[in-house]
Amino acid sequence: MTAERARRLKVLRGAGLYLVTDDRMDRPTRRRILGASLSVGVRVVQLRDKQAPARALYDEAVELAILCHQRDALLIVNDRADVAVASGADGVHVGQDDLPADRVRAIVGPDLLLGVSASTVDEAVEVDRSGADYLGFGAMFPTPTKTDAEYAGPAMLAEVKRRVRLPVVAIGGITALNLPAVLAAGADLVAVVSAVFGAADPPRAAAEFMTAVAAARD
Repeated sequence: MTAERARRLKVLRGAGLYLVTDDRMDRPTRRRILGASLSVGVRVVQLRDKQAPARALYDEAVELAILCHQRDALLIVNDRADVAVASGADGVHVGQDDLPADRVRAIVGPDLLLGVSASTVDEAVEVDRSGADYLGFGAMFPTPTKTDAEYAGPAMLAEVKRRVRLPVVAIGGITALNLPAVLAAGADLVAVVSAVFGAADPPRAAAEFMTAVAAARD
């Protein structure tokens, strides 16, 4: 592992909250909420927009990478390894239906982080062997941002934590109310979309998630 990738992985491991952009919102609103969340200490952001054409996604990734780097935060691009490299992002996150991890690594090179999603224990074990830097696991609970997500739940997360060495980012329907169950199952980070982007006070919601994760670690 290169020194730059190790630095990025250290930031990710310590972040607590993994904030994913809401592609149901317009770009200016996303940027405003993201900027406010970075100001309270968010250190990892994933740009996820399944609808945007490549050029629009690239333009937003460039903008958000600059914004994140001003706050010593990381930007991860969902799905698009090419956009991650071209925009100066810090990593890419792919799913089970995307390119295999070794092919994604060949595209992004040795310095960028590579995250891979899984929704079963067997998939998680395979990701652990794939050369990925972290595992995204879920869905923890039903979620409006990904209605086709397979439901895994905290119990399966606990089993995954017993079987893998990678940092595990729990995702899917996580709220302040069900967060304790996710943390008790051993999540290293929690990924949220609506719980911050849909909150009445997004930066406060982000700060409360980070505080809860830090308390669980202590």
